[in-house]
Amino acid sequence: MNQVSKLGLILALVMCGLGGTAAANEAADDSGMSYDDKLQACAACHGENGDKPLAPDYPILAGQYADYLQAALKAYRSGRREHPIMSMQVQALGLTDGDIAKLAQHFSSQKGLRGLGE
Repeated sequence: MNQVSKLGLILALVMCGLGGTAAANEAADDSGMSYDDKLQACAACHGENGDKPLAPDYPILAGQYADYLQAALKAYRSGRREHPIMSMQVQALGLTDGDIAKLAQHFSSQKGLRGLGE
């Protein structure tokens, strides 16, 4: 099993574990995951604030434009956009339009790299 496959398996197992707990202050949806669980799933690969990705080829989400993040997540969810280890397609399937909007707003509001070269 190559390193990318191992990483995909680890991420899938982490996500299964996260799916079992819903935060007390946030109701779980049909997927069984609360918004907080979904935010933590993003953080597992992209860093707590979206600014420290687990792997060098994972994007920095912090400071990205919210409309770009929404479009990307919806494209993963619909299958129009793919990821080599398929984790993003799997993650996005459990996201509602409301989740996507909220996650995009959260990460776009974090301090990121946008504007450094301008």
